Amino acid sequence: MRSLPVDFVERVTTCRRCPRLVAWREQVACEKRAAYRDEEYWGRPVPGFGDVNANVFVCGLAPAAHGGNRTGRVFTGDRSGDWLFAALHRAGFANQPTSIARDDGLQLSDCYITACVRCAPPANKPTPQERDACRPFLVEELRCLRQVRVIVCLGGFAWDGVLRALRELGHVPARKPRFGHGAEAEVGPYVLLGSYHPSQQNTFTGRLTRAMLNRVFRRARALAGGAGFRS
Repeated sequence: MRSLPVDFVERVTTCRRCPRLVAWREQVACEKRAAYRDEEYWGRPVPGFGDVNANVFVCGLAPAAHGGNRTGRVFTGDRSGDWLFAALHRAGFANQPTSIARDDGLQLSDCYITACVRCAPPANKPTPQERDACRPFLVEELRCLRQVRVIVCLGGFAWDGVLRALRELGHVPARKPRFGHGAEAEVGPYVLLGSYHPSQQNTFTGRLTRAMLNRVFRRARALAGGAGFRS
């Protein structure tokens, strides 16, 4: 069974392909947010993490400036992660419902989490060029994690980014599937599941509720099979 190359994380975390993202991530890490002024920020590209034998692959947009860019782990230490890991825990993919630091004891079972863009972008908006520059990392993850059968895309940006990565792997749908919350699409050997991103913009307004997110991951669990962690 194939897993990620031993140097994959190093290649991700030392990448400097996108000057705008390099400048922003390092500026944020230097200036910091007042609440985290005593912490040392990661300030580098953030790698994916989780179970390399996973059937379920979760893809987001990019690390948050004071979340993943601070902690060094995607969706860790921010409000989006609070929603995501609680839902993963309820569905049996995570051993705990919170993620605050790289060494907080979080473990994932049958689940791997990553993002289309590995650096925190200004205003949470990567450019198409930055998306494309980062895509080889996503392609490599999908190529190497051979057990993956279900891909949960958090937001339209991730949906589009995953489809572009799958196209590079030779999986081209006859018609491009449209993103929507709860959308499902078969692309090659994968089933794509769409979910609104658990950003504060969506959760504060009620566009995404806990019940809605729970249903997505229950569906992912049903498609993937397996029992996962027991509470």
